[in-house]
Amino acid sequence: MLSTSLCKCPYGGPGESYPPLRKWQLGPGQPTLVMDQFCADDFNLVVDDRADVHVNSKDGSFYLGWFPSGRPGTDSEGWKIAVTGTAKVRGYQMSFDTETPTDTVAAAVARVLETSQHL
Repeated sequence: MLSTSLCKCPYGGPGESYPPLRKWQLGPGQPTLVMDQFCADDFNLVVDDRADVHVNSKDGSFYLGWFPSGRPGTDSEGWKIAVTGTAKVRGYQMSFDTETPTDTVAAAVARVLETSQHL
């Protein structure tokens, strides 16, 4: 349930009974917003024969795939992020559609990278 007591929405004043429409960011944008977060010291980058881009950590525990035309065998999966687990804790993965704004994907990647630690 959403709280209205802490809401700082720009509407809801006297005489306003509905929220104004929003304009949402749409379209894939520039993949460099995502790719520029990786450095060659820690990550490998491969561009395959389909022009799909694959980034993995040197230790193999992180993977990012960018599939501009959609990942084969999926329904328009454009981005795949996977983090390998350990013997005690499961890893995780997330996917984004080909039309997901790269700002959104870049934010997810940045957060994943922020939570990692050099050993």
